[in-house]
Amino acid sequence: MDGIHHSINTPVRDEHSEQTFARRGYQKSVPISSKLCVAMVGLPARGKTYVARKIVRYLNWLGYPARIYNVGQYRREAVGAVQQDFWDHTNQEANTLRNNLSMRALKDMIQWLQTPTACVAIYDAANTTPEKRKFVLDACNEEGVQVMFVESICDDQTIIMENIKEVKISSPDYAGIDPEEAVKDFMQRIKQQESTYEKISTKEMDELSPTSVPFIQLVNIGTQVLLNRIRGYLPSRICYFCMNLNIAPRHIYMSRHGESDFNVAGKIGGNSNLSKRGEIYAQKLPRVIAANVEPHIKLSVWTSTLKRTMQTAAGLPYPKIQWRALDELDSGLCDGLTYEEIDEKYPLEAAERARDKFLYRYPGGESYRDLVQRLEPIIMELERPRDPDRQILIISHQAVIRALYAYFMDISPEELPYVNVPLHTVFRLTPKAYKCEEVTWKVDVPAVSTYRPRLETPTSSPIKAKTEALLASSAASLGDGTVALSVLEGKH
Repeated sequence: MDGIHHSINTPVRDEHSEQTFARRGYQKSVPISSKLCVAMVGLPARGKTYVARKIVRYLNWLGYPARIYNVGQYRREAVGAVQQDFWDHTNQEANTLRNNLSMRALKDMIQWLQTPTACVAIYDAANTTPEKRKFVLDACNEEGVQVMFVESICDDQTIIMENIKEVKISSPDYAGIDPEEAVKDFMQRIKQQESTYEKISTKEMDELSPTSVPFIQLVNIGTQVLLNRIRGYLPSRICYFCMNLNIAPRHIYMSRHGESDFNVAGKIGGNSNLSKRGEIYAQKLPRVIAANVEPHIKLSVWTSTLKRTMQTAAGLPYPKIQWRALDELDSGLCDGLTYEEIDEKYPLEAAERARDKFLYRYPGGESYRDLVQRLEPIIMELERPRDPDRQILIISHQAVIRALYAYFMDISPEELPYVNVPLHTVFRLTPKAYKCEEVTWKVDVPAVSTYRPRLETPTSSPIKAKTEALLASSAASLGDGTVALSVLEGKH
C-alpha cells in the first residue's frame, strides 16, 4: 500500500486529460446518428404518458439525458380545455390545429436532440394511424435521428377506468367539472379516436424502411410484450426496462445501516462493525418495521455483503438476501480515510470530486454513475413484482440509498450525490402513476451526521495551493498544467 500511496502523492498522469475523462465516464457530445426518438402510440388512457415518464426517469437516472415532448401539453398551452368536437376527425379546423401542434412539438423535440449531449426524446402523442407514424419517421430520418415506436395496447377495462379516474379527470381539461361527467366526456373522446385507430403491424414497419422500424407493443402495461427489430444499446435498455414495468401498488422500504465505527471516526468505505448506538438502532428496527408493515405482507430484507448492514438486519424476522450490488460506493485508494485526509493527501482528487461529484471516480474505485449502473438490476427487481403483498426492505449505505431514492423520486444526476439520507431513519416509498409518495420514520437513537453539502470548487484554498505545487513539480508528465488548472478553476 505504501508504494501505491506514493504513486498518487507524486502525480504521473494528467487527471484532466481527454483519456482520463473517457476512462471516468464523462459525457461527451453524442453524434446525431446515435440520437433516438421514442414515439408513443395508443389510444387515450392506455398508459402512454405513464410509460413515457418512466422511460425518461430511468434514462436520466442512468445518465443519458432524456426529455418528454407531450403534444397534449402543447394543446393545453395553446387552446386550454377543449370541447368534444375538437376530437371529431371530421372537424377539419380541429384537425389542422391538432396537426400544427403535433408538428410544433416534433420540431422542438428534434431541435433539442441536435444539442450536444441530448440522447433520447419521447414524442408523447397518440400517433394512431400509419400516416401519422410515417410523418414522425420521415421528420426524424431527415435529421438523422433514429426512431423506435412504443405502443401501449390495453383492453382491460379495469386498468382503463383506473387510469381515467386517477389521472385524466384530475387534469386541467376537467378542472371544475363533476367527476362523473368528466368520465363520460373522456370515454366519448376515446370512442372518437377509436374510429381511426390502427395498431402497429410488422407489415407497416417493413414498408416504412428496408430494414424495418423497431417497435415495442406493451399489452395491458406489460402483461404481454411484443418486440420487432430492436437493435442498439439504448433501444435494448428501453426494451428491457419496458419488459419489467407494472402498475401494481406496493411499498418499498429503505434504511441505511446503523451507525458504524467508521461513521463515528469520520472515515469512508471500509467494512467496520456497528457502533454502540448502531447496535441500539438494530435492536429497535424490528419494532419499527412491525408497527408499519401490515401483518399479511410478505416482506423480504435485502442487505449488502458488508458487516454493518447484516448486523443491522440480524433481528428482523424476515427472509434475507445479500446483494453485492448493494455494497457501498467503492472509494478505491481513499478507502478508510477521512475527507480531511483526502484533502491533504490527494488535493487533485478532492478538487475534481468537488467539481462533479456524480461523474468523479475514485482512483481504483467507483463514481456515482458507476454505482447507478451497478444498481440497475436492483431497480429491475423492484419494478418487476406484480404481487402487491410482496414488499422489500433494503438496508444499505448512504450512496446506495441516495441512488435508489433518486430513481423513484426523479432526482437529477447532478443532485443525486447531495440527497440527505440520515442514519437511523426508515423511508417508505410508494410509486404511483405519475409520482412517488414518501413517508419517513426517524428512530429515536442519536447518530453522527455524515451529510456533506455541495461545496464550491476550491479556487483559493490550501487544496488549490497544494495542487499548484504538485503540478509545478510534475511538469514532465503534465506539461505546464494549464489544462488541469483551467478545469479546476471552472474555466472548462
